[in-house]
Amino acid sequence: MWLDSHCHVTADRFDEDRDAVLDRCFSGGVDTLVSIGSGYGIRGNAAAIELAESDSRIFATVGVHPHEAEELDDENRAAIRKWLRHERVVALGECGLDYHYMNAKQEIQRSVFAEQVALARELDMPVSIHVRGDEPNAYDQLLDIWIAEGGRNLEGVLHCYTGTLDFAQRAMEHGFYVSFSGIVTFKNSSALREVARGIPVERLMVETDAPFLAPQGHRGRRNEPAWVSVVGETLATLHGLPVAEIAERTAANARKLYRLTA
Repeated sequence: MWLDSHCHVTADRFDEDRDAVLDRCFSGGVDTLVSIGSGYGIRGNAAAIELAESDSRIFATVGVHPHEAEELDDENRAAIRKWLRHERVVALGECGLDYHYMNAKQEIQRSVFAEQVALARELDMPVSIHVRGDEPNAYDQLLDIWIAEGGRNLEGVLHCYTGTLDFAQRAMEHGFYVSFSGIVTFKNSSALREVARGIPVERLMVETDAPFLAPQGHRGRRNEPAWVSVVGETLATLHGLPVAEIAERTAANARKLYRLTA
């Protein structure tokens, strides 16, 4: 059974048929979802918790997306701290740096990310990481902040990874797993497939990032958690392993990171 380690099932693109999307997912070989709270305004985190409360197969994360960094104020800080203590919340995030779209100033992104890493360390929670921007700037700055604020025992996942193998190897030395989305299946993603081939299976995770980045064969459509298997099949081919083994091992990695016992 698959575990979709990162999806946005509270996105408004699922409002008309969310129940049907979840039914297709859970009847199609996926047994667990991690619903990402950030990315829809800081107050949007509450929707992920509400969804996780409704179904024992769904867990939530809470955080401040780099696009939303300039929204963070004392009221929202208090809300995030409260939400992170909820029993269905398994990680802080997604948070990080995005120097591609630049929806918030770089210095504010760095400050807010550092604050969240420090909070994750205080609460002993794993972190879901978003990083996008020209190598090595955003990547190197993100890892520097992680090392400075996180300490030695903090763990996280580089979600929807599109960076280099060299950076991934450095990040894994500092507690990171590496997660791949539908991008790794795209016809023009041969370089990324070589990166994925170089990630040890014990640090590998899979995700859809739904509703974004539908995998090959579904391009141009709204992505769904049910299609996480397409990503996993590509990783199985790259690592020369049976698909069932990749499903089992990537799910085990996600359960270990997120401390899921059920």
